[in-house]
Amino acid sequence: MTRKVAFLVLLALAAAGCRPGAPAAVKNDRLQVVATTTIVGDVVRQVGGEAVDVQVLVPAGADPHAFEPAPQDVARVAKARMVFANGAGLEGFLDRLLANAGGHGEVVRVSDGITLRELGEGQAAEAAGAHDHEEGDPHVWTDPNNVVVWTHTIEDALARLDPKNAARYHANATAYRAKLQELDAWVRGQVARVPEAKRKLVVDHEALGYFADRYGFQQVGTVFPGFSTLAEPSAQGLVALEEAIRRHGVKAVFAGSTVNPGLARRVAADTGTALVTLYTGSLTPPGGDAATYIDLVRHNVAAIVEALR
Repeated sequence: MTRKVAFLVLLALAAAGCRPGAPAAVKNDRLQVVATTTIVGDVVRQVGGEAVDVQVLVPAGADPHAFEPAPQDVARVAKARMVFANGAGLEGFLDRLLANAGGHGEVVRVSDGITLRELGEGQAAEAAGAHDHEEGDPHVWTDPNNVVVWTHTIEDALARLDPKNAARYHANATAYRAKLQELDAWVRGQVARVPEAKRKLVVDHEALGYFADRYGFQQVGTVFPGFSTLAEPSAQGLVALEEAIRRHGVKAVFAGSTVNPGLARRVAADTGTALVTLYTGSLTPPGGDAATYIDLVRHNVAAIVEALR
């Protein structure tokens, strides 16, 4: 290649916003939206596809109950065309963040329309005043059928914001709903391997209620009272939990990956049960065991079945 030709090639690359050895720059004209959690963000990406650029506030591995936004999160929300939240009181930080951001993007709470579980009377008394969720149980995603509801809400919201891509959003959502229905059938098949008498769960906090209701498990108790990891367990509550574990013959204590497992580990050690880690509040980074919502469900179900059967 002559010097003149080489110069012209470099000039063309520069005009295109490129450099030698790098891919051509592509103008990002995708919708800029924000999701509060990695789980919500993954479902929004499944529906939005290539037409949507999703930024997530609560990073992978962080506890959404305890998350505190940083200044860059305020900027993200201020610029977003739409903000997708779990809702149901999960994101205690959200109202304050929205007020500080002062943006004009619509807030879509994807769990709206889902009937929320409530705490039992005894649990409610123990969790009272302990940063619990007054609206009900926010962990709706542990039942894939609730995530099907999410897809309809997300599809409608994106189509309203971006009508020209409405057909694309509908096709994506329809395809993903089929995967969720297949996932539900797979879970039922796996759970069938666990005898009904052994389908007993002890979790660090009330995070698997929708899963238990859907697939025939009994929640024997929790380390932290109520729906939030911010609640403080009492000594009497822990003693009662350990007695219940022994009485019911529970085989494992399940702890979420975003929660300090210290107390759960102690309960497991005191009762001679296994301590098993699940992904309840967050996905993993790409390449991990729970990089997508469907991966998360498959990993958790496999862990539960292996521990209890």
